[in-house]
Amino acid sequence: MIRKIYLTLLVLSFILPASLQAQNHTFAIKDGNFVYDNKPVKILSGEMHYPRIPHQYWRHRMQMLKAMGLNTVATYVFWNAHEPKPGEWDFTGDKDLAEYIKIAGEEGLMVILRPGPYVCAEWEFGGYPWWLQNVEGMELRRDNEQFLKYTQSYINRLYQEIGNLQITKGGPIIMVQAENEFGSYVSQRKDIPLEEHRRYNAKIVQQLKNAGFDVPMFTSDGSWLFEGGATPGALPTANGESNINNLKKVVNEYHEGKGPYMVAEFYPGWLAHWVEQHPQVSATSIARQTEKYLQNDVSINYYMAHGGTNFGFTSGANYDKKHDIQPDLTSYDYDAPISEAGWVTPKFDSIRDVIKKYVDYTLPDVPAAIPVIEIPSIKLDKIAALNVDELETVKNDKPLTFEQLNQGNGYVLYRKQFNQPISGTIEVKGLRDYALVYVDDEKVGELNRYFNNYSLDIEIPFNGTLTILVENMGRINYGSEIVHNTKGIISPVVINGMEIEGGWEMVRIPMDEAPDFSKMPTAQVYDNTESAAKGLAGNPVLYKGTFSPATIGDTFLDMEDWGKGIVFINGKNIGRYWHLGPQQTLYIPGVWLKEGENEIVILEQQNDKPQTEVRTTKNPVLTKLKQTN
Repeated sequence: MIRKIYLTLLVLSFILPASLQAQNHTFAIKDGNFVYDNKPVKILSGEMHYPRIPHQYWRHRMQMLKAMGLNTVATYVFWNAHEPKPGEWDFTGDKDLAEYIKIAGEEGLMVILRPGPYVCAEWEFGGYPWWLQNVEGMELRRDNEQFLKYTQSYINRLYQEIGNLQITKGGPIIMVQAENEFGSYVSQRKDIPLEEHRRYNAKIVQQLKNAGFDVPMFTSDGSWLFEGGATPGALPTANGESNINNLKKVVNEYHEGKGPYMVAEFYPGWLAHWVEQHPQVSATSIARQTEKYLQNDVSINYYMAHGGTNFGFTSGANYDKKHDIQPDLTSYDYDAPISEAGWVTPKFDSIRDVIKKYVDYTLPDVPAAIPVIEIPSIKLDKIAALNVDELETVKNDKPLTFEQLNQGNGYVLYRKQFNQPISGTIEVKGLRDYALVYVDDEKVGELNRYFNNYSLDIEIPFNGTLTILVENMGRINYGSEIVHNTKGIISPVVINGMEIEGGWEMVRIPMDEAPDFSKMPTAQVYDNTESAAKGLAGNPVLYKGTFSPATIGDTFLDMEDWGKGIVFINGKNIGRYWHLGPQQTLYIPGVWLKEGENEIVILEQQNDKPQTEVRTTKNPVLTKLKQTN
């Protein structure tokens, strides 16, 4: 009889979302349950982030979630995606969060909103806009007047976009998360009194309410971190907790002795860094844990159900003492049940098979995959040196950071002319994050924060010019080091123990748009013959080519033979590549291609192996590591 009642409740959890397009539904946390229209419901959710997926594919991916057996989609909201400059808001295209939520409702999915304002997510700066670091008196993630002024502004603006999509107003949003994994931050910031941490956390809850969010709220932390992360008025949920007894014990302790019980981040895969093995999680283990949750009255959110891609400069980084920085891959495949390109995986099938056993509800058929194409050769017929002569030069006695130069991402070129020769060891301990070093336009080496490589031997002649091209590889998105996130050269450049001051020039190269070869001086653009390419070997260059695919579809750009850089397809930055791996291909969504002529532009920073062509493949390569850490 107990088994029959449980199955009935689970059935309700799958049947009721089909009516989400109707009005006047209710959702509450009541008597230890999630309650939809006054009936207990189990949340089976999948995390999936709108800016990591072309908006043309959102509906397809929602249908994939439904076919896996889920009734809910969860998403972070990325503050820095929506406010790239102070007071300038963008909710269009792949950032049209309201449209994303509406599609979820149309597809019969409930929605869990995770607006932060901090989100982590292996995303640049954990979702914070980089320019917050320029606000005088700002202290991130604290009970700080300046910080809370900006968080309230963000939350208010977010509410204008999607407040009317809450279930209380006829929409599909059933819950909103306040802050994110705050307990782990509290555990790392012992220098801040616990009382202040709790005060700040409570203020974020109140800011959400002040803006108009009136659905149930929750927090999300490791079960051992509830002391710092749980806050009154929000249901505590436990990330990554596989022990059912421990899950229920800790929730009971912080939630009036009862549930509901939810694992807001159940990890079917894991994040991946450059120069490190890509983690793999077995389908069998995830299927078994899924069944364990279903058998024990636990709601879940798979993080990630579908990861997508860190297009452009959106990938973040982790920090540890060994490497100083661990930049995240462009791919956010995450070894998730639905692959980066939206494909079914064995993990997807295993989860679907388990869920089928617990519902008297026919799961929809799996939607067909997006077509995939292969382009054997794309001729790169033009090449140009990365010329900065026509860009604005900023002069200062000392190197300035990206933030001081009012630049968020991309590259900055630092240059200084010496009127006397100097040789010895150059140290750039404040490098953030990767640099190529030149003397009179000849490459003399590279510096790399990941490998703690901050010095090299150098010889600068009379009237010689030192050039350092610095790349921001993504701001730290997790842990206490998130408050130390300026980029570029953030401390003095030293040669033989002497600080080099005076006469520094800095050139901003944000690469926020694809370089336009048609606007470059003719003398700077060459036909990309083998001899021309070799003549620019060792220098950062731009390659350009065109291609006309026979059919349109998704594909993967094979960058294994290249060095390090970024790629633009028809003006869209599809992300970073680095030959060290483990990622060797870049995902190109078919919706970013067009019939007829398409353009590719590649910024190759190292250019140690000049190229004349590039190819695509039908299969991603995400686990081929060429150098270990």
